[in-house]
Amino acid sequence: MTRHLRALYCADTYPPQLNGVSVVTALSVQGLRQRGWDVRVVSPAYPPIKDVFASALPDQGQWTSTRIASMPMPGYRDIRLAAPARGIVSRVMRDFKPDIVHSATEFMIGWMGQREAIRHGVPLVSSYHTDFSRYTVEYGVPWMRGSVRRYLGRFHRRSARVYTPGADAVAELQALGIADVELWGRGVDTALFHPTRRDKVLRDIYAPDGAFLLLHVGRLAAEKSVECILEAYARAKALMPADRPIRLIVAGSGPRERLLREAAPFDVTFLGNLDRTTSLPQLYASADAFLFASHTETLGLVILEAMASGLPVIATPVGGVADHLR
Repeated sequence: MTRHLRALYCADTYPPQLNGVSVVTALSVQGLRQRGWDVRVVSPAYPPIKDVFASALPDQGQWTSTRIASMPMPGYRDIRLAAPARGIVSRVMRDFKPDIVHSATEFMIGWMGQREAIRHGVPLVSSYHTDFSRYTVEYGVPWMRGSVRRYLGRFHRRSARVYTPGADAVAELQALGIADVELWGRGVDTALFHPTRRDKVLRDIYAPDGAFLLLHVGRLAAEKSVECILEAYARAKALMPADRPIRLIVAGSGPRERLLREAAPFDVTFLGNLDRTTSLPQLYASADAFLFASHTETLGLVILEAMASGLPVIATPVGGVADHLR
């Protein structure tokens, strides 16, 4: 019997954690399995949280084979810091015998996957989702930017190939001395995210006066610049005539949620994280426009989801977002 090709994904974020990288990684795993690959994933262990992927990946146990103990990152509890359990990764390598290792992130689990792939002589690739050096400014440590960039360069130079979703990100990696970079096209399920999912009941709930409904979806973190969206909404609301009401919905959670709720105008609705296969597609399709203010995206998956749902997008034309707006 012919042996299926085997891929081992090493990722520091994965469902049930919700962010762009975990979504893309889970969809990549799903796509390979649908094409006949055997795929295993090494990822952090998470405390009990609502799994917004549960209906999308009903056989969740098959997707993630190994969870590594982790702790919350100080100041950002949603991010998990995995234990340096290199022996566990080594055991998975020996038992699973992958044909390729994909380090989907640059932190502990991605690094352990790299090291074990090199030690076992297994081809190694990686993906570049985030320029963490830009985050240093948002989090008040700009003096670390150079060190973070150098680390990212060293990390990805170990890979036979690096995949990244945006043209700007390709240029960033090449500037770090990484020769083999491939622009990794991304898409969304256009049957799931589609204008026909518009829901009149949902609109009656969030825009009972027939208001123009604005939507933002994303992590509520410093690098997402949600404060800019709230400020712009307040200004727009002040300029609009009384007979042209507008409303804003914010879907997502993160470390700045409490501060954003306190700063938001009284009529902004915060919904937290939503199920990606039911509530979120309906919400996109039921809004009238999508807002996005991040300057640090290599992809901006939520923008593609909004576009597929028929929404016009108002966003900062920077990084991967610019690719979608051209």
